Amino acid sequence: MGPQTPNYDSWGKTLKAEFSDKLFNESDDQSALVYLLLHEKHKWGDKVYLENEYYFEGYWLEIVGKLQRIEEKYLEIEKRSSELRRRKAEKVAAAVNGMVREKRLKEVKMRFGKEGWRRPFITHFTGCQPCSGDHNKMYSGENCWEGMMKALNFADDQVLRAFGFIMRRCPAMSLPPLPQSGRCRLAFRRPGSLGH
Repeated sequence: MGPQTPNYDSWGKTLKAEFSDKLFNESDDQSALVYLLLHEKHKWGDKVYLENEYYFEGYWLEIVGKLQRIEEKYLEIEKRSSELRRRKAEKVAAAVNGMVREKRLKEVKMRFGKEGWRRPFITHFTGCQPCSGDHNKMYSGENCWEGMMKALNFADDQVLRAFGFIMRRCPAMSLPPLPQSGRCRLAFRRPGSLGH
């Protein structure tokens, strides 16, 4: 059903017809999986576990506005734990800090999910369509861009913290673009952004 197959366009139409709320005529992995589970449950049903206890892939509109508060909550936990504040070798820190942090998170009852305050594992920018610019009309391309920048800064901080640094929030990013690779070119760009 993916873009590497000759039937990609026809699968897109099939999935759009199957799911009335699907916005685009393109096949995607989520729709394809649901389609297979609906139409070939006997073949795939016992081989698939649908996780619903963990907020694996969060919708960006639900997450981006909470990122600063999430970070504040984690910093509060870190301030109360000398073990988390102590810097360690990266390999040691990943294992030890993970266990200590998980224990502290459970103590303060920080949950996963839309109402929870855990760090998102994946922030999914569903509907932004940066390659085509054909984003969901419920929000602007500018909102998508700003949300992506917030999520990227948040993720950068998670990496930098392991080395004892934190990024100060800058009002505008100034990053040089990589040489164009692939077919995706951001269609919603802030004027003057990314060196353009």
